[in-house]
Amino acid sequence: MTVTAPDLKAFLLATPFFGGLPDPSLDLLISMLVECRFDAGATVVAEGEPGRSMFIVKSGRLAVSKRTNSGSIVPISRLEPGDFFGEMTLIEMQNRSATVVTESPTVLYELTARKLYACYKTDIHAYVIVLQNINRELCRRLRRSDDRFAGQRAGDGS
Repeated sequence: MTVTAPDLKAFLLATPFFGGLPDPSLDLLISMLVECRFDAGATVVAEGEPGRSMFIVKSGRLAVSKRTNSGSIVPISRLEPGDFFGEMTLIEMQNRSATVVTESPTVLYELTARKLYACYKTDIHAYVIVLQNINRELCRRLRRSDDRFAGQRAGDGS
């Protein structure tokens, strides 16, 4: 289902992914989004599978996890409205780095790599802003990960 809700612009501009985009660029990107609905307990993406799209959370709650070398599952984070995930596959073109499962009924907006490339061809300014927003969010996540790791290391006496 293509996205057309009137309040969608305000919601998207408040997310880290779309922040700072001028109206015409935002309209272009909105036209590229596809709404996806999932029941609670659905696997949206699985670690290791090929991925060529990312998602913005409109509603619901999702759990992100990774499998360790020994096979156990480690929770990584929770995603809520306004968060986005899957962007790493658009940048590095590698398989999915984690598994994302819905904890409640969820509505997501999907943006494929092909449509992001179409944005690049149509509106390079919007494309640069989107990549800058993705990079900022990746830096925030890395910082949080560093802080968690440093906290664990300090707590084990190392």
